[in-house]
Amino acid sequence: MSWSWTLYRYLARQFLLGVAMIFTAFLVLAFSIDIVDLINRTAGRGVGSLVVVGMALLQLPELAQRLLPFCVLLGGVYCFVRLSRSQELVATRAAGVSAWDFLVPPLAVAMAIGVIHVLAVTPISSRMLAQFSALEAKYIKGEASQLSISSNGLWLRQGDRNQQSVIHALTVSDQGVRLDNVIVFLYGPNDQVAGRIDAKSAQLTTGAWLLRNAWVSGPDGRAVHFDRYDLKTTLTPAQIQESFAPPDTLSFWELPHFIRAAQSAGFSAVRYKLYLYALLTLPALFAAMVFMAASFSLKLSRAGGIGRVVLISALSGFGVYFFSEMTTALGRSGILPVALAATAPAAAAILIGMTLVFHQEDG
Repeated sequence: MSWSWTLYRYLARQFLLGVAMIFTAFLVLAFSIDIVDLINRTAGRGVGSLVVVGMALLQLPELAQRLLPFCVLLGGVYCFVRLSRSQELVATRAAGVSAWDFLVPPLAVAMAIGVIHVLAVTPISSRMLAQFSALEAKYIKGEASQLSISSNGLWLRQGDRNQQSVIHALTVSDQGVRLDNVIVFLYGPNDQVAGRIDAKSAQLTTGAWLLRNAWVSGPDGRAVHFDRYDLKTTLTPAQIQESFAPPDTLSFWELPHFIRAAQSAGFSAVRYKLYLYALLTLPALFAAMVFMAASFSLKLSRAGGIGRVVLISALSGFGVYFFSEMTTALGRSGILPVALAATAPAAAAILIGMTLVFHQEDG
């Protein structure tokens, strides 16, 4: 049968409308819940209401990314149920259009949403989430340590309001516990320069960095040599790992460079690889949601009521989510290869959805 572009444009428009309606409703609900949560977390800390609202807005794109697969699934259900109830689907099928032809426009729209989100939205959402993380550390967690890596080594900040130290190392080993070719810049209150330390190496011990072959200079610039010098710290190996920027604060375009820099600095980049592969498979995951929505709702008139369809769809969406979390955990622990852990949920959902559509297709 020749394609009818009028029909396909209509189906694509209806599907996009369904996804937009569900997405808007979910986003408003998530924003309201997030504001309440932030108010509770900032209670008694003297944080203004405008700051709380601003933090909620900054976190909104990240919440949207988590909600998008569910919105595509439930938006597809809404679209297909409405077309079934209005008999438009029956008329389309009677005209000789198979379920596979019928699903082409929704699939194209869903994958386009995924591609646009990955390429254009994640750069914006990652910057907003990075700003949210900075405000969260300032107003809620009270964190002082911060770590960043680049092609010329590692930078680590530690300390409190009374004293700060900025550590630079050219090479790192043992997941940040050992540093080589170290320079430490010391600061006092109000960011006054308090001195500098140049050391051959630094080893993180309990409560201190053990610096070897260190030259320590004060504000006057006069250096004193120590074979061994202890620099107090409250950092632990776990805190150093947690000081990395979360994967979702990096855009799709920044992730490959960051992964290379982390690996060259001696750190594991598994969770960043998992996040990158998950973004690459996002369009496929959205396509899987369309197949699952179609398998539950294309034959609504024969299979039961809308409540049953929505319940089954929601449970299926949560099933895919929990399976994704499980494979991610297995990937981080090294039990599964990173590529398999990131792509398995989308691949499994597509196969299940297509199998269900095959089972129901009779034309």
